[in-house]
Amino acid sequence: MADTANLEKSVIDTSSMEKNVTGGNNDPMFGDLRNADGSSLRSGEDILSLQDLDPALNMKMHLVNNAIDEIGWTGYHWKLFFLNGFGYAVDSLILLFQSIVAPSAFREFGQHGYANALTIAVYVGMLTGAIFWGFSADVIGRKWAFNITLFICSASCVIAGAMPNWPSLAFFIALLGFGGGGNLILDTTVFLEYLPSNKQWLLTFLAAWWGLGQAITGFIAWGFMVPGKWNCTDVETCTKANNWGWRYMLFTGGALVFVMSVLRITVVRLRETPKYLLGLGEDAKVVETFQFLAAKYNRPCSLTLEKLEAYGQIQSAHGKKLFSFSETRIHFRGLFINKKMTISTILVWVSWALIGLIYPLFYVFLPTYLANHGRVFDRTTFETWRNYCITNICGIPGPIIAGYMCNTKLLGRKYTMSIGALITCAFFFAYTAVKTAAQDTAFTCLIACFLNIYYGTLYAYTPEVLPSAHRGTGNGVAVAFNRIMGIVSAIVATFANTQTSAPLYICASLFILAAGISAVFPYEPYGRRSS
Repeated sequence: MADTANLEKSVIDTSSMEKNVTGGNNDPMFGDLRNADGSSLRSGEDILSLQDLDPALNMKMHLVNNAIDEIGWTGYHWKLFFLNGFGYAVDSLILLFQSIVAPSAFREFGQHGYANALTIAVYVGMLTGAIFWGFSADVIGRKWAFNITLFICSASCVIAGAMPNWPSLAFFIALLGFGGGGNLILDTTVFLEYLPSNKQWLLTFLAAWWGLGQAITGFIAWGFMVPGKWNCTDVETCTKANNWGWRYMLFTGGALVFVMSVLRITVVRLRETPKYLLGLGEDAKVVETFQFLAAKYNRPCSLTLEKLEAYGQIQSAHGKKLFSFSETRIHFRGLFINKKMTISTILVWVSWALIGLIYPLFYVFLPTYLANHGRVFDRTTFETWRNYCITNICGIPGPIIAGYMCNTKLLGRKYTMSIGALITCAFFFAYTAVKTAAQDTAFTCLIACFLNIYYGTLYAYTPEVLPSAHRGTGNGVAVAFNRIMGIVSAIVATFANTQTSAPLYICASLFILAAGISAVFPYEPYGRRSS
């Protein structure tokens, strides 16, 4: 009852503050806005406007969102779309690289050690990276973490290709994961915090870069892992001299990521996001950022420092000392500020954990199941990597379809995820009945497409329903749960009895649970603006 009373007081205080400062709804920051093309743009509802219980933050966030909508889509957003998309591509590239190079590298190093070490290494790296960079983004800001993570990835990838033994390779693969683990969190966060509300669906569409990254990885592997002169097959005769394929692959990937990291700095020249600056209390810098964008792209901007300062000081976003235990506590507490947000945060984290377990575990048990039922498909190395590229290309349309679906009132984000999960579940069950190589390829392509409808929307939904001051932390923990389950799947792959088919049906059934969770998420971002 006390929380309800406080919430009602917040609503009353917020309404009163708006009326006192604007004198009603005639102010352009609260009334009828106009896009650059002259079309009407009514100020929208902020998805968490009544959840933070900080009236100053609520009203200032409303002003900031109005300013973003007033300026609209610009060339700056196009740059962010492409260069943040590179980050998505890098994250998928990292996960696939380690799985592709591991067998060849393990063979070269005499098959001494833990066979799944690279899988564990990359997931541990991405786990620590997600937590470290997620929290850092809420403390030191989005800009520095955004620029640093890709450089870590590129350097680690190149150095990994020169490693002389299995443990050192695993170390730099873990470091590669550390950079990539934070990169994905920052891509969605930075892009969202600059997006006009009528373009928020592009956050889901952005995940198409994930499929593109997988496709690029497939083509690189096709080029370097097929030629016999670069790939040995016998552990007894396998040496560095006749096994350069996996090293060339890492060198190429590292060089590509380095180019992307340079472009991030030279092309975008990212300015700190206004919503992060708002949480810091840097009202003047918020206004300066918007005025800069408005002047550069010849757009209107009616936000002024006086309007922001009229609502007082924000109290809830940060502690007195940024690098302290109290700061950490504030960011975690901000994710559980009331019952509705607590339910939302927990369900989002559970969803990330589920998908992190289901997908890799399914493919741990599938090969043995198919073999036991007489469905072994003999393919040449060329055919294997060709089909690998085809499958990854098929993953690209998934987020594009999801981008359209989630921007419809009937489906929104929640039911788009539910549909994607249920269709993927159906194909998981159907996959166990494949009889030919063509069917095998077809089902992997269909799963890649429809899984990315769910995955891409979940990636976008997560930052949309998190408060900006704690978005990095909440997003980081969500991805961390996903990586923990990835580690679990790698351990299961090593020690479990893969002869049983029960886990296949359990994994497929868990998609039904994921679909149900999506349907009952407390927040629907469609038609609302991120806070």
